Amino acid sequence: MVAPLIAARAYAAIQDAASVGLGGQAAKTQGPDFGHMVSQAVSQAVGDSRNAEAQMTAQVQGKANLVDVVTAISSAQTSLDTMIAVRDQMIAAYQQIMNMSI
Repeated sequence: MVAPLIAARAYAAIQDAASVGLGGQAAKTQGPDFGHMVSQAVSQAVGDSRNAEAQMTAQVQGKANLVDVVTAISSAQTSLDTMIAVRDQMIAAYQQIMNMSI
């Protein structure tokens, strides 16, 4: 059940990025900058984590279904893994730039 959710989010992100890029130079200046995109991704990861915590709390209280809890935890884990991968790529890019000779 988690795979379709991940695929839907990835598809939506690609559509948003493509719509910004198709407008030419004017659309590029109006689109979000890299810092804003990273901030949104971090906010989404935090939101997924809080949702997972809320689902776990509801399960302990007997108010939530176990499938919903597992789905929320998997979504939070996927968001965290994505953020870690982006962080690693940003660090690698920074290191490559720092190692360039002038």
